[in-house]
Amino acid sequence: MNDPFGEAICDYYEKGKAPALTVNSNYTEGEKIAASHFFRTENEMPVIELTALKNCRGKTLDIGAAAGCHAIILQKKGFNVTALEKSEKAAEVMRKRGIQKVLYSDIHSYTENKFDTILLLMNGAGIGETLAGLNNLLIHLKNLLTEKGQILMDSSDIKYLFEEKDGSVWIDLANDAYYGEMEYEVKYKKSVTKFKWLFVDYETLENICKKAGLKCEKIVSGEHFDFLARITTG
Repeated sequence: MNDPFGEAICDYYEKGKAPALTVNSNYTEGEKIAASHFFRTENEMPVIELTALKNCRGKTLDIGAAAGCHAIILQKKGFNVTALEKSEKAAEVMRKRGIQKVLYSDIHSYTENKFDTILLLMNGAGIGETLAGLNNLLIHLKNLLTEKGQILMDSSDIKYLFEEKDGSVWIDLANDAYYGEMEYEVKYKKSVTKFKWLFVDYETLENICKKAGLKCEKIVSGEHFDFLARITTG
């Protein structure tokens, strides 16, 4: 199985360095992600991630935990935190880094426990892949929340990618999909994976939450059309 993220995380953990991952999408080409990005310290995190960590409470599930940079911070602060990751290699690195509770699993198939806080960071809404998929994901996560639990999720409105200099917005009339539904190809050495990923604007996220019987509020906005939302059952 190709696992470029897991391989890059493993190499960086074992060797202290690793080549950057190369990212192509249906909108962009040749972007780079440094492997060190998954090992950031608290001082290296943007305001959205720091705000999310400050707003965590109770038993916490960190979804898509990668190398565990958020889970490690929470664990050091005394949180009962579980790091969930569908990359087996990344999950093993987290265990080696001392994270006490690591789950090698896909969140869509996980049903075992309930949490006071469910954390989805680094464009966490993307795990939904599409607007319909995000709706299904939120309904699933709703069942994993305690009575007064919360979902802390970040995303970005990428409409700026389609804006012309005069302020008008370019629209692909041949494509009726939501503009934030993207297709990615990520390469690391000889490992390649393709997947769908979602960037959702806040108003659309709020509407999806309403349909799923959830309440949504924006906690903080970032510096580049990004935001952190708190989602609750009421």
